[in-house]
Amino acid sequence: MHAALRGALAEHFPGHAFHVPPFLRFGSWMGGDRDGNPFVTADVTAATLVRLRHAAIDAHLAWCTRLHDLLTVSVRSSPGSRRLAERLAALESAHPDLTGALARYAPHEVYRRWIGMIRLRLERARLIDLSGAACASGAALGYPSGGDLEADVALLVDCLAGDLHVVEGTPPRRWLDLVRTFGLHMTSLDVRQDARAYVEIMGEILAASGHLAEPAAYGALDDAGRTRLLLHTLDRADVAGIPREAVGPLARDTLDLFDVLHRAVVRFGPESVGCAIVSLTQAPADVLCVLWLWRQARRAALARGETVAARDLPIAPLFEKIHDLAEAHVTLASMLDEPVWREHLAGLGDRQIVMVGYSDSTKDGGYLAACCGLHSAQERLHATAASRGVHLTFFHGRGGSLGRGGGPAARGILSLPPETLDGSLRLTEQGEVLAERYDDAEIARRHLEQVAWATLVAATVRRSAPTAEWTALAARLAERSWAVYRELVDQPGFIAYFEQTTPIEEIENLPIASRPSRRRGQRTLDDLRAIPWVFAWTQSRCMIPAWYGLGTALSEIKYEDREAWQRICTMYREWPFFRATIDNATLALAKADMYVAQRYSELCDDTDARRRIWPRIAAERDRARQVILDVVGGGELLAGTPWFRQSIEDRNPHVDPLNLIQIEFMRRSRATRDAAEPPYRDLLRLCLQGIAAGMRTTG
Repeated sequence: MHAALRGALAEHFPGHAFHVPPFLRFGSWMGGDRDGNPFVTADVTAATLVRLRHAAIDAHLAWCTRLHDLLTVSVRSSPGSRRLAERLAALESAHPDLTGALARYAPHEVYRRWIGMIRLRLERARLIDLSGAACASGAALGYPSGGDLEADVALLVDCLAGDLHVVEGTPPRRWLDLVRTFGLHMTSLDVRQDARAYVEIMGEILAASGHLAEPAAYGALDDAGRTRLLLHTLDRADVAGIPREAVGPLARDTLDLFDVLHRAVVRFGPESVGCAIVSLTQAPADVLCVLWLWRQARRAALARGETVAARDLPIAPLFEKIHDLAEAHVTLASMLDEPVWREHLAGLGDRQIVMVGYSDSTKDGGYLAACCGLHSAQERLHATAASRGVHLTFFHGRGGSLGRGGGPAARGILSLPPETLDGSLRLTEQGEVLAERYDDAEIARRHLEQVAWATLVAATVRRSAPTAEWTALAARLAERSWAVYRELVDQPGFIAYFEQTTPIEEIENLPIASRPSRRRGQRTLDDLRAIPWVFAWTQSRCMIPAWYGLGTALSEIKYEDREAWQRICTMYREWPFFRATIDNATLALAKADMYVAQRYSELCDDTDARRRIWPRIAAERDRARQVILDVVGGGELLAGTPWFRQSIEDRNPHVDPLNLIQIEFMRRSRATRDAAEPPYRDLLRLCLQGIAAGMRTTG
């Protein structure tokens, strides 16, 4: 568990030790990431939701204790508190057990009695759980949602404002702000699963319910066929209550998961669950099956006599790979043109969340192709939704490293197409970035100010739109960069080269990470997750995910089309997106070290593969460095930010020896690969940790 936000919130929640990372409302915790993680089960998700709720309730109880000691005012000197007395009388009439609980307070201490009432209702709210059994009888008095708690705390603050002139920054007001932010749920929990897994799940469920002859028949259908089948069975009562023993473990756990999510929405409030994200979305059926599972859970609850959720669960397609991003607007149009989906969105205020992936798109097509593909995909997605009267919230799946969409947060927000900031924005914060941005309260506050400022500026300050010539030239650069990148990674023997010349094996065996490093256990680039891919290249000081392909694409323009080259220089000066793309690549190139990287390349035992691959990497780095200097100006990378360049130069003498030690231990370790106890495992892990600290990034 990250300690990331504990420091930032310590002053607001005095004496409370957080057990889960709390996020503000413009974010959520993707704690239900089942995408390839066998340990994220329905039971774990339920326990997480309960833990989050208990953390929020415990924090509010701590505020009750604090304010109980402060609010000793008598009703005789605070006429405004009579409103609280009237409300308390009504509550005691409806809940007689409240009278006994408040007997310890003097009748004239209305503020303390009010705090005591809130405390009791919070304690009773803690009795509400997510088990299939009915809640404990005492839970009836508990707060059903954070909105009810907010109403009680707001009334307290309002009365104090009239009696004691409570102003901003005082403890009651600060508590109200925190109630409005964290409610009783602490953070909305997102859940995520791979679209390919849903094909397997739906095949088993539909076969068990008699709508398919066998599970494999669902995967054999084309997307139109899957869509028709899902719509035909969406509201059928005969698919509710499928015996769990009739399906496999994954489908069984998925059915249990949606039961948990439905119960959480009903008992904990809709704000407790964020959205269901579908990784690798390629077609409408990929998201329709999630709606199908949600409706099935709702029907099952109705059959058991339980309360039913008033609205559907928000569902977000995640477009990640280059081709999927290029076709994302077509997929979205098909979704929005489906009446069932529009009915689903109508219950959510006609707002659709769309997640775009920076990590897998970069791994799939290289840095520049991914940047341009993401930018143009967002523009097309926004236009598609706007033409149909739907508002989009873009969820940016950025990683911490430069090869996964990282870099300065404000710069990234300002580079977004301004029309896509439709009053809302979601970002992911991952890995060591959490500690860097939130471990210190002042840094956390400053970072949130920068994010808020950048969002407001990007959404409201009028900027000149990129010309058609600019976007066409960016697309041309992206296409050439993609070809150069694929030439490298599709080289015969590239995967073996990568595995031998980077510490990917050691990274995969680390006792950390939220999920396995490979989606399906295959030794392919497509199956490898983006985090270990970037982590490995960062350790070997190549950092190719954050720049490779850029040099050739730009240098060919420079030497072959001078008019287009002048246009590129103008794009860098006047187009925030293009400037951010070049500046982030500059950071990565400044951190890369080809002298150290060459030593890693010598670990490859295939001389022919090394002769084909390493010179490509080294030459592309030289091209990228020179052409970026030509665009940006100056004689050195990061010449405009000398403090940053100096920081890298100061760290390199401490990181370089660790790289050389790691190379030697990798060589020795592979010579003793068959040993029962790897003799160099712990030393290699120390090297990984030290290099990551020196580079200030992992994956």
